[in-house]
Amino acid sequence: MGMSIELGEIQETLLIPLYGRALDAQNRRSVLGDRRAAEFVEAIDYDFAKFSGPSLAGSVLRASIFDGYVEAFLQQHPSATVVDVGCGLSTRFDRLDNGVVRWFDIDLEDTMALRHRFFEEHDRYTMITASIFGTDWYDVVRPEPDIPVLLLSEAVLLYFPESEVRAVLARLADAFRGCRIAFDTAGPVMMNNQDRNPVFKAVTARMQWTCADPAQLQTLGLRLRESRTFASPPPHVGRRWPAKYRYGLKLLGWAPPVSTYKMNLFDTQGALPPQW
Repeated sequence: MGMSIELGEIQETLLIPLYGRALDAQNRRSVLGDRRAAEFVEAIDYDFAKFSGPSLAGSVLRASIFDGYVEAFLQQHPSATVVDVGCGLSTRFDRLDNGVVRWFDIDLEDTMALRHRFFEEHDRYTMITASIFGTDWYDVVRPEPDIPVLLLSEAVLLYFPESEVRAVLARLADAFRGCRIAFDTAGPVMMNNQDRNPVFKAVTARMQWTCADPAQLQTLGLRLRESRTFASPPPHVGRRWPAKYRYGLKLLGWAPPVSTYKMNLFDTQGALPPQW
């Protein structure tokens, strides 16, 4: 018998990308090589087999694009701070640790209780029980204003109403001036077809925030650096993908389900540290 778990409706969705990464780890040419994800799936008492469809592979490709943002950031700023807000059971720190980065993983109490069963903290890695909508973690992750910081929030904001998302993005932009932030957005085609998606037939939660044009978020104190789709990953990321993804998704790049789901990288406004 595996490990029993209790997760809230939205938190349960973290099991979808976990299973996607576990399946990917079994492939001869794995995108992420996340063998720990496979270990977690084996250890948890949950019917993962009820998840099916292209969203599983999509969660892997999305994770690799976010990985690419972190890798590029750490190449410029090896000793920077990375904050993964709504981390779920991500193993991103294990995949990308360069030996000097300061890393914080943040999520809600039920998720963190599960996470503590699999991960251990140390001097450069800290887990914080908090919400992206709270502010009590701000000073913890950025004790000095001149430290380069990358905030990322993958597949989290989509599950909340637009008013709440815009409010939290404005707070983050104001509190973390001169920093970088990455998160995903989805257009109406994806949002209006959730009930047709096999993975969402297996969970209760539904995404709520529709954002057709990430550039519109610049009114909140953000400056858009780039938006990527599965058809246009960062070059150093796409080179790692199997040919079926590299070429197949380019052929489908015009299709709204692909073209309107975006992984975005923003700068927050304000003075940037000299080393940036």
